[in-house]
Amino acid sequence: MKMNKNLFARLFAVLLTLGMLAATILSFSSCGGNDEWDFEPIDTEYKGTTLYVCNWGEYISDGSEGSLDVVKAFEKVYGIKVRYDYFSTNEELYAQLKSGASYDVVIPSDYMIARLIQDDLIQKIDTADLKNYENVAPEYKGLYFDPNDEYSVPYSVGMVGIVYNTKKVSEAEAAEQSWSLLWSDKYRTGELINMNNPRDAFGVAMCYLGLDVNTTDTADWKAAYDKLVEQNAHCIYLMDEIYDKMELGNAAAAAYYAGDCLQMMQENEDLAFYYPKEGTNIFVDSMVIPKSAKNVGAAKLFIDFMLDPEIATENANYICYASPNLAVRTNPDYDYCEGTEEYKILYELPASYKEDPAKMQYYHTLDDATQKVMDDYWMSLGIDD
Repeated sequence: MKMNKNLFARLFAVLLTLGMLAATILSFSSCGGNDEWDFEPIDTEYKGTTLYVCNWGEYISDGSEGSLDVVKAFEKVYGIKVRYDYFSTNEELYAQLKSGASYDVVIPSDYMIARLIQDDLIQKIDTADLKNYENVAPEYKGLYFDPNDEYSVPYSVGMVGIVYNTKKVSEAEAAEQSWSLLWSDKYRTGELINMNNPRDAFGVAMCYLGLDVNTTDTADWKAAYDKLVEQNAHCIYLMDEIYDKMELGNAAAAAYYAGDCLQMMQENEDLAFYYPKEGTNIFVDSMVIPKSAKNVGAAKLFIDFMLDPEIATENANYICYASPNLAVRTNPDYDYCEGTEEYKILYELPASYKEDPAKMQYYHTLDDATQKVMDDYWMSLGIDD
């Protein structure tokens, strides 16, 4: 599902240091396949322990199609066994942590990180212990959900847009560059797709209506609900299943995350993408350490490993999202460097967004009353029935 990596015959060195370690060089090379990568081990007090990681699906370079298996690389370097689990939505991850699930590293989105901080479910990270933290771009430090950079370390950046099939959607409709496409009555039921989680689904409706996605005004939520009721007559709600629908040409258009849309476009040349003119959600997914973590030292090693220029580049190439890591964007092995079509989607904002940055909205943690309003309206939609 990913772009050609051109990894073969590559030779590079990765500088991996942590506050508790002297500067150490990790080197690895490939002669034609993931199984032949060779790593120089680093001995630490955490060797032989187990690290529990929970991440989104398809959100780390996993060794397929000649890419680097980042988890296996970490295991070989440090001798730490990784138990890797997945979640589908921020809300699902929150429910797991709230119920006592124990992970050492998780990678939620911005608004959920704010909620996890509020509910005392994650712990502070001393970034002085992360020698690769200097690679994080300044614009992704001090963000609203972690203003003092105490709890989170940026992993990837994205925005929501519309991926559409040029064989099904007319040039005139595409030229509108609007969310209205997902409300069109020109398509059969199942050919238009919104996202099957309340925050994103309501976010799409609110952006279309020009509303604040973090509004506490119940009238605004009612307006968004009414818009989704209107959409619900001919639109379906999916998450990971969107891939198959779009890649196989079985749907006309879907709201989804830009990085994932790029992956779909790599599989089906009839697909194209745009950011709706009315505005959209922008998000930063970051690495955090839950309060329930049992292997904090290894968690810091893993986070620093993910910030390493070469490792971060492998991940950015694989997941197709914009990288908050400055060293990635200047890495000659980065597939989506300036000048590529992918770079335009990931890093070059539409003119209307440059003119009005407020069109790019972060989700914030909703207060309890507003959260209940959204949850109740979502239940009334009967999406999961």
